Amino acid sequence: MLARNRFLLLVMVGGAALAIISLSLQFLNLIPTTPLLEERLLQAADGGVGGAVGKSRKRVFPAPHTLEPNPIAEAYSYCNTPNRTEQAWEGHSPADYKLLSVQVMIRHGDRYPLYYIPKTKRPAIDCTLSTSRKPSHPLLNSFIRHMGQGAQGHWESPLGSVPRLPNHSACEMGELTQTGVVQHLRNGQLLHKAYRRHRFPPADWTPRQVWLETTGKSRTLQSGLAFLYGLLPDFDWTKLTVRHQWSTLFCGSACDCPARNRHLEEEQRRQYRLRVSDTQLERTYADMARTLGLLTRQLRAANPIDSLLCHLCHGISFPCAPTGDGTYGCLTMAQFAVIRRQQLDDEVDRRRVGLYHKYAILAMYPYLNRTATKMERVAKDNEAGRARRAGGEEVFSLSSAHDVTVAPLLSALGLEEARFPRFAARLVFELWKSPPATQGPQKKKGDKSKVTDGEVFIRVLYNGEDVTYHTSFCRSHVTNANQPLCPLKNFLSFVRRDMFSVVNATSYQEACYKRPG
Repeated sequence: MLARNRFLLLVMVGGAALAIISLSLQFLNLIPTTPLLEERLLQAADGGVGGAVGKSRKRVFPAPHTLEPNPIAEAYSYCNTPNRTEQAWEGHSPADYKLLSVQVMIRHGDRYPLYYIPKTKRPAIDCTLSTSRKPSHPLLNSFIRHMGQGAQGHWESPLGSVPRLPNHSACEMGELTQTGVVQHLRNGQLLHKAYRRHRFPPADWTPRQVWLETTGKSRTLQSGLAFLYGLLPDFDWTKLTVRHQWSTLFCGSACDCPARNRHLEEEQRRQYRLRVSDTQLERTYADMARTLGLLTRQLRAANPIDSLLCHLCHGISFPCAPTGDGTYGCLTMAQFAVIRRQQLDDEVDRRRVGLYHKYAILAMYPYLNRTATKMERVAKDNEAGRARRAGGEEVFSLSSAHDVTVAPLLSALGLEEARFPRFAARLVFELWKSPPATQGPQKKKGDKSKVTDGEVFIRVLYNGEDVTYHTSFCRSHVTNANQPLCPLKNFLSFVRRDMFSVVNATSYQEACYKRPG
């Protein structure tokens, strides 16, 4: 059965009434359009792990109506501790197919909490990097040295002033940890190995061919650099431009969409109603507040599960506070499990109601349209007999983002059953081209049969698992010997028109600005 966190999203919403609702819901996930607002998020969820292709659907999409999910086990999965061997199915294709481009969206790696629980000690975690501390990675030392040369790169404002490495011996709020760095060094190295036999990216890549973009948070910038270093060890700084995305939705100049905000408000109200109707959750918050000597509203405002997840992921005992009689009261795993259980219940309700999916369609269209346009340009650049563009097209793009970016992207693609983005989650779009096809039999010696150019196909992978045939645009596609993969045209048609049927529209403009009712 599914195990994912719930999403409570916040996108540039104004108004006093909405602000009051948002305050009362701070223990849930909000979805903002700016990195600053992400600091109000509760980052609690679960993610999947790589495995065999034959088992991918069971792992990424757990079978419903079986056993109830174990909230604690799901929380450990969300931590994504880099202590296991992981199989990556990126780079797999039929024989003689050519890899044309790869576009990757990642969530930042493990981070320090965004919130502090009053009257308790902050978790003691060192955010400097050291190979003598676990978890480590063979590339860690060379990565640290290479980041010291970053001044040679090109940085869009304000990224040039953001530290390229986590560097506080006592972590700051929201800071990337060494675990987070190692997670993305591993991610990048997995893709390096997967794409090496395809000679991708090309060894002589140009500044135009490799694209890195990130929000302005240090944790996303540092995660993106770690991933890129794992993929391209000792990359040439002088050829790299690091681009800034001001919105966590990566919507660029197309962020204005009133209907998206309306769907958001409706989703917030749904989550609020579900939460206040959960009497066990309310009793648990009251018990936790009494244990720590706080008012219940103070505890909720501190988003305690954010800090508790950090304790869990780093093997630190749950926080305690003095009770006044010389003893200490401590939060418990049972209390943590109740909050996690409610989050999983909310996931089920979210899918049933469908408001979040409508939000996700409008939230992620700009990014998906940009992805489709890049793929289309690369496909045309690789047409037989066509002169290549000087400097080439963008063959590798990396977008380093947040859970509030990856989660709606999964939903927009129709991957409603996919697990919520764990730390260092990755979503990969691959563009493939089949070999040229020969048409017609050869009649006489010396006759030439007609040779047609190869076709282009798309693969979508989530945390190393191929989920292409779970997407809305390829779920009903029937594979055959001539088309063993999903045609790119399916994806283009989905992004340009079909995805808007969910909101009874045929275009982004119509969906965003038509009047409700």
